[in-house]
Amino acid sequence: MKKPESIIDIPRSHPRYESLMSREKIVEGLHSRVVTESGLIAHGRGESLDYFLGEASAPFSRAAARAAAARLLVSQHPVLSVNGNAAALVPEALVELAEVTGAVLEVNLFYRTPGREEAVEAALRRAGAKTVLGVGKDGNATIDELQHSRRIVSAQGILVADTVFVPLEDGDRTEALVRLGKTVLTVDLNPLSRTARQAHVTVVDNILRALPLMVEEAKALKGRPEAEIRQIADAWDNHAGLAEALRFMAARLTDLSREV
Repeated sequence: MKKPESIIDIPRSHPRYESLMSREKIVEGLHSRVVTESGLIAHGRGESLDYFLGEASAPFSRAAARAAAARLLVSQHPVLSVNGNAAALVPEALVELAEVTGAVLEVNLFYRTPGREEAVEAALRRAGAKTVLGVGKDGNATIDELQHSRRIVSAQGILVADTVFVPLEDGDRTEALVRLGKTVLTVDLNPLSRTARQAHVTVVDNILRALPLMVEEAKALKGRPEAEIRQIADAWDNHAGLAEALRFMAARLTDLSREV
């Protein structure tokens, strides 16, 4: 596929600057094989829900980010699962989160076409990753509960992980990981998705804001007594967090309806 000419330079003063830049990253990812055509649809579908949040992180988003960061810090073998859209949008933040929390990065793709996993790995390495699991021969284990390519995992990574962070994830793998007894963390703009509802900690936010929040919270927590960090992790009630997100969205839409 021939790479098109880039769109005109977008001034930072443009009211849609962040949104337009994220779209550019996704399109660039498509042409570098990191993102698939279906990834474009998934990005647009998710981004539309950001309007419900006012395109800003709400207090419940930060609270969830703090709980997710705490869970990574107290885990014995945390893994950050990376798909194409996440690698295209926030590769540097993923690498930094792995470094701060001691987690490992693993490529896991629904569309595992030849060369694509290597493209995602390359995006992570350009962002500074030293180790990336799940690529090539390292995809040497399977999750038997799944039938598609998501079942392929690393025997040193997701297979033996106690905690798996699965941003922008599909629901069936989230459900499979939960059934396997793993703690699942996610970022999802849709509080009604299967992933959001099945995960143990769901950060309802745009991944462009959520990942930096998680890094910030992990840095703030790191070095504190383990008992304190574990208390923050264990205290999180994901059902309550999702309910708060839905109430926030409903109230905001009601307020906006009065302004039309």
